[in-house]
Amino acid sequence: MSYPVPPAPEADPVSPETPLTASVKSLDLEVKDAHLIFNSVWQSLEAEVGLDRIRFPKEVIWLNGAPGAGKGTQTEFIMQFRGLTAPPILVSSLLQSPEARELIDSGMMVGDREVTGLMIRALLRPENASGVVVDGYPRTKVQVICLKLLHEKLLQMRSVHRGTDREGQFPKPMFHIVVLFIDEAESVRRQILRGERALQHNREVEASGVGRQSEVRATDLSRKTARNRYRTFKEVTYESLTSLREVFFYHYINAHGSIGEVQRRIEDELRYQSSLELDQRTHDVIGRIPIAQSLSVHARQDLVRRLDLYCQEDPDLFAQAVALIEEKFLPIIVTHSISGKAYINSEHPILEDHRVLAMIIDIFSERGFHTVVDVRKYAEPARVNRVTFVIETRAKKVWRFIISFPGSEIRRGS
Repeated sequence: MSYPVPPAPEADPVSPETPLTASVKSLDLEVKDAHLIFNSVWQSLEAEVGLDRIRFPKEVIWLNGAPGAGKGTQTEFIMQFRGLTAPPILVSSLLQSPEARELIDSGMMVGDREVTGLMIRALLRPENASGVVVDGYPRTKVQVICLKLLHEKLLQMRSVHRGTDREGQFPKPMFHIVVLFIDEAESVRRQILRGERALQHNREVEASGVGRQSEVRATDLSRKTARNRYRTFKEVTYESLTSLREVFFYHYINAHGSIGEVQRRIEDELRYQSSLELDQRTHDVIGRIPIAQSLSVHARQDLVRRLDLYCQEDPDLFAQAVALIEEKFLPIIVTHSISGKAYINSEHPILEDHRVLAMIIDIFSERGFHTVVDVRKYAEPARVNRVTFVIETRAKKVWRFIISFPGSEIRRGS
């Protein structure tokens, strides 16, 4: 698959899709594609390299930015600041096929599978063990998801091999996203200026016979292709990178101004974020607690499996749980359909069985409700002791359900 994204198919005249429905379907396809690509690349990696030789860098700086933002200029500074000695991985240099070159020259992007496979293999180079800068990945939504999957895989491998001879082979992955940003006008100006300087340099080399000629990018020779390259970055790459804020250290750098000014911003940002990094030992101790986001990955499949088991292994109890919801809970929920939240107290004896509580929560979840339940115990007056005249109590249990769901807005006439 190549980017930018191809035009959407024609709408179904019978059941037209809303933009929201289409975007959800597009996201589902991108997630599916990313999983297929990553799993394929990882399986090939284990088959070709072998698990014993898989050693990823401890730290990776994922450097991205607008065309002309100065990634090449700032790479060495970032390496020095972080103490990295390995040469940077330039994704553009990994792609030398004629087809890839043609796409790059036109300001487009190459396929996600090819880029991801080449990039992951490049990370395994021995010189990258302590850390490396990767220039130009990820650039699409699929690549962003693949990066998340790589991080999850490395965390999983560390967890599996912690305490074994392979523990040192899988250090805690430290991923930093660095994005250098400039606006379109500045980007086009810098691209064209870079092209003019490269052409002038090459003319001087040709005339004097001294020095080496510089590479001249096709996108640096035309304002139209320069703008196209910037817009591809803004609409595809930049939009995709924003989702990484919630997962990794994310450094958004204003790249306007002099080289020194930009370097000071990079230094301030990286120094601040470094103070937030957990030590590897600390990470291992708390690593047994799953990251909240990872719990939802297979939540739907697990929910379906549990509901099927309830129905197969405890059909009578399952039917009673459904009946309780239908007869006692739903009438209350319906009366709160506008607010989208219902509080239900119940003393039904069937709730003493913890399996029933699990069933009710899962049934509501499958139907699109969010449910929280707790039990409250009360001392309820029962009788007066005729000898001591002391009021005797009995324990009373009340299960409280807080049920949330999308409410209904009231439309009013003008």
